[in-house]
Amino acid sequence: MSKLVGSYDHEKSENLDQYYSALGVPYIARKMMSFTSPKLTIANNGDCWTITTITRLRTLKLEFKLGEEYDEDMPGGTLKSTTTMENDSTLVTVSIGPENTKIIRTYEATDNGCVLTLKHEKSGTEGKRYFKKA
Repeated sequence: MSKLVGSYDHEKSENLDQYYSALGVPYIARKMMSFTSPKLTIANNGDCWTITTITRLRTLKLEFKLGEEYDEDMPGGTLKSTTTMENDSTLVTVSIGPENTKIIRTYEATDNGCVLTLKHEKSGTEGKRYFKKA
């Protein structure tokens, strides 16, 4: 079983406003998203994976199989995404957004939690969210 499987509570974030700005998220929505403290759950059942992110604003549940393309319905539109496992402690999701913008999310297990790195490839802008095991 992957070291990532489990539930996590948000601890802190870095550079989210700049990351969301690079994605073209409007100012007020960007501020609201940057100040949320999401709960994160990563689950695995055979070939099926689920990543659930819960905030006061919404719940986002992604269900997928590793290496297979799936749709993510986001406020700005639908993304085509593929998630792969680099090793027992790292999941990488590559999404293609509007204008073929590539967005990379890396979920990496740490000794006491998980780090989610968000990268907008075109601008090179990165944001991070740090979570501790619940």
